[in-house]
Amino acid sequence: MTTPSLKATLFGSSARLCAILVAVLLVFEPVAPLRAQLSAAAEPPRSLQIVILDGEGALNNIQSRTAREPIVQVQDHNHKPVAGATLLFAIHGGADGAGGTFAGGASTLSVTTDATGIGRATGLLPNANKGSWQIAVTATFGALTASTVINELNFVPMPPPTTTTTNNLPRISPSHGFFSKPITIVGGILIVGAVIAIAVVETQSSGPTKITPGNGTVGPPGGSAPVGSGIRIRF
Repeated sequence: MTTPSLKATLFGSSARLCAILVAVLLVFEPVAPLRAQLSAAAEPPRSLQIVILDGEGALNNIQSRTAREPIVQVQDHNHKPVAGATLLFAIHGGADGAGGTFAGGASTLSVTTDATGIGRATGLLPNANKGSWQIAVTATFGALTASTVINELNFVPMPPPTTTTTNNLPRISPSHGFFSKPITIVGGILIVGAVIAIAVVETQSSGPTKITPGNGTVGPPGGSAPVGSGIRIRF
């Protein structure tokens, strides 16, 4: 029977010991960062700050009674979100009477931050006065407080530009005489109701419009009318 040597025994023991150490490291290596994170999370905040996520400089349409919802986040001294902090939104009207209200016409609204430290001021409506105004925001967590201001602006949108479609063809509508029906000039042809006659249009820089009936003639088909016949219009 062969007896294992001392060297082989020691080598086998060392291999088993190394395997155990590797297994221990693999098991406990993720634990250290997790423990650090838990320790940081358990550390109470030493100060608070409010970060405005939405609503700063908001333009509120008075006509449509719409306003952007103010959203803020409460953070601690390490810029980590603070859950469970109390937020108080208080409306302060402007010098021209501009302002707004929350649901039910209230001037204040209290909410609690969620797990991400975020709080929303829902139900905000602007009033009918133009101008700037503010919303004061106060955060409270235990004995710690922080505050900031959100600026708002009520405005009336400009009306859309009106487009007028004009007929490029001149139209004359006398109210008596031979031209009691609307007259339209199309490419040198004068149309009076259902009557069509040849017209010669002369344009001057100024002066009233003059319509001079001429001695128009109607010839047989294929014939030609005398030159200058028809109705002459002077401007």
